This record gives sequence, C-alpha cells and structure tokens, in this order.
Amino acid sequence: MGKPTGFMEYNRELPADREPLERLKDWNEFHLHLPEQALRTQGARCMDCGIPFCHTGMLVSGMACGCPINNLIPDWNDLVYRGLWRQALDRLHRTNNFPEFTGRVCPAPCEGSCTLGATEPAVTIKNIEVSIVDRAWQEGWITPCPPQNRTGKKVAVVGSGPAGLSAAAQLNKAGHQVTVFERADLPGGLLMYGIPNMKLDKRDVVLRRIQLLEAEQITFVCNTNIGSADYPVEKLRSEFDAVVLATGATLPRDLPIEGRSLKGIHFAMDFLTANTKALLNEGADYISAAGKDVIIIGGGDTGTDCVGTSLRHGCNSVVQLEIMPRFPDSRADDNPWPEWPKTHKVDYGQEEAAAKFGADPRVFQTTATRFEGDADGNVTAIHTVQVQWEKNAQGQFAPIPVPGTEQVRPASLVLLAMGFLGPEQELPGALGLERDGRSNIKADYGRYATSVEGVFAAGDCRRGQSLVVWAFNEGRGAARECDRYLMGTTELP
Repeated sequence: MGKPTGFMEYNRELPADREPLERLKDWNEFHLHLPEQALRTQGARCMDCGIPFCHTGMLVSGMACGCPINNLIPDWNDLVYRGLWRQALDRLHRTNNFPEFTGRVCPAPCEGSCTLGATEPAVTIKNIEVSIVDRAWQEGWITPCPPQNRTGKKVAVVGSGPAGLSAAAQLNKAGHQVTVFERADLPGGLLMYGIPNMKLDKRDVVLRRIQLLEAEQITFVCNTNIGSADYPVEKLRSEFDAVVLATGATLPRDLPIEGRSLKGIHFAMDFLTANTKALLNEGADYISAAGKDVIIIGGGDTGTDCVGTSLRHGCNSVVQLEIMPRFPDSRADDNPWPEWPKTHKVDYGQEEAAAKFGADPRVFQTTATRFEGDADGNVTAIHTVQVQWEKNAQGQFAPIPVPGTEQVRPASLVLLAMGFLGPEQELPGALGLERDGRSNIKADYGRYATSVEGVFAAGDCRRGQSLVVWAFNEGRGAARECDRYLMGTTELP
C-alpha cells in the first residue's frame, strides 16, 4: 500500500451524480467521474488490513460477502494511488472480463465487507474500478487480443448475458472456437435489455465490448431460439463439442389476484425491454407511462428501474409497493460486518421521484389484493393492504394483512417487478437435463457439469436469480470446467 495513514487522513468521497431533474430529460448515464487527484486520494484510503475481506467472495448469512470474482482490490487501489493506471487495468482484467459493467451495475458487496467499513465509511471501490476501465478505453489500452493458437474444439454458449459473455471470453482465450447464441436481436442479455440505458449505456458501453469480443473471433448468432424449430438441440449437439447454458432465470413471478387479466398490467421486464428497443430503434413500439398513474409492485433493483423509466416517460404519478419492512438506517445488531449491510438506501429512481413529486415513491409492508378496471377492460385502480410479518402455523415468517389498512390507489399502468422463479423450461427439457427443487438446471457449483455429458450450466439458470457479479463468477468457472472436459486439463483461472 502506498500511504499507511491514508484511511485516517481522508474522508470517503464520491462524484456527484447529474441533478435528478436534469437527468430526467434524457436517457444518458447519470454517474460522473472524480478528477484524477481525487481518485488517487480515495485509493490511499485502502488500508493495510492484513485480511482483505473485500475480495473474499464468500456467502455469509446467504448473502455475498466480498467480491464474488475475487477482484484484486487492494492491489489496484494502491496502483491508482501511485498513478500507475495501466498496471491497475492489468490487475483488474486478471479477474474481471468486463469491469465497465460491474463498475456501473454491481451493488458492490466488496464495499459492504471493506475492513475500513467496519468503523468508518468504506473505500470507494466501485467508483475506482469503473474509473480505471473507463480511462483505459479512453487511452486506447483495451484492444482485441485473439488467441494465437486454436484447439480445433467448438463450443456453443447459449445466452449472451453476463454468464454467457464471461464464459465465451474465457473459452476463446483457451483457444476454442466459440459461438454465442442469443434469441434477442442484439447480444448482451440482461446487460442489453434488462438494465436501463441511464445505468448502463448500450451503444457506448455494452456494444463496444461486444464488438471487441467479435474482433477476438467470437461469433454471435442472434434471433435464434435454441431448442425450437429454428435450431433443434440435436443440431446443437452434433455441431459442437461442448455446450455452456447461460440462459438466465427469465420466468417472472406473477401475481394471480382478481383483475390480473385487465389491460395495462405488465411484467417489468417486458416494460424495460421494449423501452430499450425503442431507444435503439427509433419508432419501435413500447409501453408508455406518459400521463399515467403508475404502480410498481416490487422494491428491488428492477422496480427502481421501472421508477426511473416511468419518470422519463412523463408519468402522472408513481408508487412502488414493497412487501418487506423498511431496513434500518444503520446495521442492526444481528447484521454485523462483514455481512452485506441490510440498511435503508435511496437509489437513483427514488431520488428522482422525490425531486419530481416531493416524496420517496416506496410504500413498505404493503401488498396488492385486487385490481379494478373500467368497462373497456383497462386497469383503473389497485386495492392494497398493509401487512405484518409473523410466523405461520409452519413456523415460517409470512405477511399477515392488517385489518383497517385497506386502501384504493389510482392505477392506469401496473408493473410487476417481483423477481423470477427460475429458467424457462423448454430448453432444459429438450436436452433432458435434470433440474433441482427450484426448477433450476442441476449442476454442482464449482463443476457446472449437468446430468448430460458435455453440457454445462452457469449463472442464474443454475443458481437462480442473483447478482450480475455472481453470473460473471459462474461463467468463468463453467469455462474452466468446460476447457478441462475438452482438453483433459486447463490453465483457465
């Protein structure tokens, strides 16, 4: 480390985001960068802590503790402090194929496990990470590096989201000829269509990396649904020596209550996907929130993205229903460091809604009971009730309605953002793959081999809905085990 006393001398500093009301006028990224000297100062806050939990990549109490891809965080913090940006990029790329993605959309479990964060505000790890890679692109340090030798083996990667891209990148480095299949019109999966442009720019960030992968001789085949009539699984198995499935967990959780069939009620991902397609293809149809009273059911990241998107459309109002209680402002006694801090946070969408309408749009411990519509079948209102979490007869915590808290709210657009149940089942069924009790593809973590020889699974289709950074972890791991299967040994990390 460059400055042993840096953590005592300097305070945590983050760059200011663009003003909420200003950024609502466009779809551009809202995060800004700190100047170089300020970034070097932030790098100096990284302690010589002895045991850097920030890059441990463990699960503690069921949540990520430290970086799941084991980024060498103290190394590149020190290099940034010393102004050695090119070397910092090399350290970053040792463990992370796509730091421009994680530096923008990862929730930073590394910072939650930062040793300094046990008593003081954590090191600004995520901001330093994205600053390293963005500078590298600007300086021209990131260039195509196709493998010098080919193995003669062909691998199909099904799905071009985070897990699929990281698996493809690693398998290509090993010398295999990689073809990535994607059923959408553009590669990127969740990165392309699941995350709004203001968080992750599609042309300047996502497609830039896709084009680099193509220059490294990875082939992308879009508009192709593997397992359907246009590309049967028999053809896939006959044309490739191995297959890595990275299809994600895309089966949304529904809300089967009275009035669900009314027009104007949509899954959040349909809303977000159509919006991004309209941004990339002017004139494409999308679900507009303009002038509407929007109700978003679900308090996670996807719900927040729906808030931000609805505001940019010009909605009349927006309410976000969250069935869980509000987290405390600081760590509870049963949530000690280095666990992920379950504390109250105001994300960009809530900040924008507060600037526009004067209040955080979230309503906690509240659920929907039924939808109401007009004579034409359009949703017009939603009935809600507050809940209290109590143990049921089976000893499990469950939401119990609180009598007298019923409310009717106006609603002309309802977005269901309640998470995902698992992968769609057509492709695993066609391949005859064994599934686990949650309908995910069964494959042991660390081995990634499915019940069918030569077929591997990684990411959300194997582990269930999770973080982008865990998908990168699994994609890299599946690539390593696929390479071992093909070659008998592997040098992939």
